[in-house]
Amino acid sequence: MDPLVRASLALQQALARISGTALAAGLGVYLAYYALEPPPFALNALALAVLLGSLSLRVVRRVRSLNPKSSVRLDFELAAHLAVLTYAGVLHAPGGLDGPFYASVYVLTMLVAGFARPAAALAALGFTVLLEGAIGYVAFSYDGPERLWPHAAAIGVFAALNMVLFHAEIARVRRLSRQHIENEVRRMKEAARSYRLLVAPTGQAAVRRSTRTDEQRLICSGVDEVHESLRIAMALLHQALGLHTVALLWLDRSGQQLHIQELLSSSDGVAAGPFSARDGILGAALAQGAPVSLLGPKARAQVPYYASSPDVGSVSAMPVLEQGHARGVLVVDRLARDPFTEQEERVLNATAEFVLRAVQNERVFIQLQRTKIEQGKLYRAVGRLSAAASEAEVIESCVESAREFASFNWAAVTLLHRDRAEHEICAVSGDEGQDLVGQRFRHNSGLVSMAVANRHPLPYRGIFDPSRQVVFSRSLPLPHLQSLVVLPLIDRGRVLGTLVLGSRRRGAFGSAVRPTLEVLASHVAVSLSNARLVKRLEELATTDGLTGLLNKRTLTDAAQQKLRSANRFAKPLAVLICDLDHFKRVNDVYGHDVGDQVIRGLGEVLRRVKRDTDVVGRFGGEEFVVVCEETEADGARLLAERIRSELAATTFHSGAGSFHISCSIGIANCPTAGRQWELLFKAADDALYVSKRNGRDRATVWSQKLQNTAA
Repeated sequence: MDPLVRASLALQQALARISGTALAAGLGVYLAYYALEPPPFALNALALAVLLGSLSLRVVRRVRSLNPKSSVRLDFELAAHLAVLTYAGVLHAPGGLDGPFYASVYVLTMLVAGFARPAAALAALGFTVLLEGAIGYVAFSYDGPERLWPHAAAIGVFAALNMVLFHAEIARVRRLSRQHIENEVRRMKEAARSYRLLVAPTGQAAVRRSTRTDEQRLICSGVDEVHESLRIAMALLHQALGLHTVALLWLDRSGQQLHIQELLSSSDGVAAGPFSARDGILGAALAQGAPVSLLGPKARAQVPYYASSPDVGSVSAMPVLEQGHARGVLVVDRLARDPFTEQEERVLNATAEFVLRAVQNERVFIQLQRTKIEQGKLYRAVGRLSAAASEAEVIESCVESAREFASFNWAAVTLLHRDRAEHEICAVSGDEGQDLVGQRFRHNSGLVSMAVANRHPLPYRGIFDPSRQVVFSRSLPLPHLQSLVVLPLIDRGRVLGTLVLGSRRRGAFGSAVRPTLEVLASHVAVSLSNARLVKRLEELATTDGLTGLLNKRTLTDAAQQKLRSANRFAKPLAVLICDLDHFKRVNDVYGHDVGDQVIRGLGEVLRRVKRDTDVVGRFGGEEFVVVCEETEADGARLLAERIRSELAATTFHSGAGSFHISCSIGIANCPTAGRQWELLFKAADDALYVSKRNGRDRATVWSQKLQNTAA
């Protein structure tokens, strides 16, 4: 039935894919016959309604489509429907295919060539030519291609020209838009760096698009806020002192040039700059760290930011100082030859201080926002790690969270097996090195071992030289990386393993990102320790502490589940109860410690001989139970004999000498002994009683004859 269902679904999908094309072709054939002999009006109206409905449906699907392959198909179907609709209009118009309205076909060609995918456009143009050929052959009795070829050639040439020109224009607009955006971003970043809102690029920022967008939005907002504050302050200064021009010039990172950051002037002839920070009145104010004022011709000669020098009467330059270091110059001038009074210079000085405070406040705000973003990342990372319940989930969340803070191409997580002094590579993320998963290496002088021993991230500054440094061991090489950091996972002073991050770019793990990664590593260590604790608690709740086999409660649940499956699918199931012979004598003669060794020994025998689908557990004391699905009585007897022989061949040692021990086994089979767990277990226990009573060291299969005997 399953192959039939799959074939039916495949057929339905194929029909759905070709339905649009088939409908367009069918409507085209109908249109050709319409041109030959017009059908009734009702039939025409029905065909038009079907065409418009199908066209509307495909428009909606095309708008919602996100799959490029389906978009090509939908483009072709849309173009084919539009071709049928266009030719229907041409045939209804005066003159038909030779009339003046035939030009609408070229309009359709332009739209298809310009907006459809290239493959869909070519197929649609072929469909258009075939449709016109069919209409001409059926309706107008074309004897040959003489009339069709000119139209087909014109359609092809027109489509090719439109496709080339349209796509070239789109590419040009995109290129110009990209250049404009890049220039704006560059200008914004330069302004941010000049205000010290943006740290120098070190390549340690996370590469996620959302992170880059948030950072750019934050910087852009900061620059805009600074400029808005400066604009208001300079407008007030311009109005209050009756100035001609107010300009704030800011030093670039080299400290050699000044750039106009904000300007308010009554003159149109302002030069773009940059200007030298060593010459003229600007250089004097920066060098002295004090305001410099000039009058008359000297003032006119010392103003550098005019392309054509106006009749400036006085000028004053006030340096903007931050902790004794010059950051820029506030320059004002006016046409009147009036010197700047002491009170006006105090106003200029207060304005310069306001400018500096506006920049400093924005720095603090942006830093707070960055801290908030980093805390949000840590919060999300801690949430993911807290939700991880197993070691595998913790490791997966660890690598995913690390990508929030650092850009890396390769990652690995190692776990320390302290009892064997070994490290195990338990996970690898990246295009290369997947064969490293599961590899183990001894505690050596590699970076992983040294990071574990020193409990400190290595290597220094994240600089990695594969020719001199070993990460795991020399027999386990890494992909080509230029930056690396090995972070120890430490929980309550105990090292659990390491998180290894690598990047093909140099300087990817500098001082800006390492502290955050160390905090993340500490959270990973706690989550890893909690996952191990949960696993241990689950083991204690479901297994026997002495043998490691299932305990009574877990075994009963598993046995009942297997029994329900056997009853549902009418399959056999066998239960074996194993009990050590004369076990009390072992405890009395050799001691309880040796008795525990004997119990563990029988548990090891059962673990060795069982199948993967069998369930084994310690039911209490020296009694063990084995549940074997799809096993008849004869197969259960063979298993029981093997258990007896394996145990008999096992030698136990004690201070009083070596000894051997045997066991008795009772076997019950479903459905012979019953279909409920209580009945089946009681039957196996009765069979065990018969084995004990008949001399021990034997296996007995329950049967109806044994019921009265055991009773």
